[in-house]
Amino acid sequence: MVQHSRDAEFTDYVTAKAAWLRRIAYLLSADWHRADDLVQTAITKLYINWHRAGRVEDVDGYARKTLVNTFLAEQRSPWRRRITLPGRTADRAGSGPDLDAALDLRTALAALPERQRAAVVLRYYCDLSVEETAHCLGCAPGTVKSQTARALATLRRGLDHHVPVPSSEGSQS
Repeated sequence: MVQHSRDAEFTDYVTAKAAWLRRIAYLLSADWHRADDLVQTAITKLYINWHRAGRVEDVDGYARKTLVNTFLAEQRSPWRRRITLPGRTADRAGSGPDLDAALDLRTALAALPERQRAAVVLRYYCDLSVEETAHCLGCAPGTVKSQTARALATLRRGLDHHVPVPSSEGSQS
C-alpha cells in the first residue's frame, strides 16, 4: 500500500509539473524533441529517487536540479556529440503565434554555451537567486555571476541588430 501511495503522489506531481519542466528543458536545449527526452530522463531519475525528493522542502527545486544536471551530463556525453547534425535548425512550436520569435531570443539563447544558458535560464526564467543557481549548478556564486554576465553580454550583442534604434530626430539634448 505504501508503494501505491508513493506512485500516486509521484504521478500527481509529474502531471502538475510536466509542462513547466518541458519549458525549462526547451530553453536549455532549444529543441522540443530533445526537451521531451530530457524531461523523460529527468522524470525517470526523479521517480527512482522519489523517496528522497518527497522529503525535501522544495520538490520543484529538486526536480529542476535533476533536469539541469541531466542536460549538462548529456552535453558531456560522447553520444550527444556523435549524433548532433551540423546545420540543423531548431524545432519550432507546432501552432499559434510565437511571440518569442519576434525578439529572436530563442535563437540567441540556443547559441550560448551550455553552462551560460543554464545559468540564464535558472536565474531569469526560474527566478532563482545567485546562491540557489550556484547550488543547482554545483558551483560557486561567483561562477554564476560571471557566467550570467558573459551570457547577458552575448545575448545583448546577438539581439542588438534586431532591436530598432530610436532616431535622434525630435529628441532634446
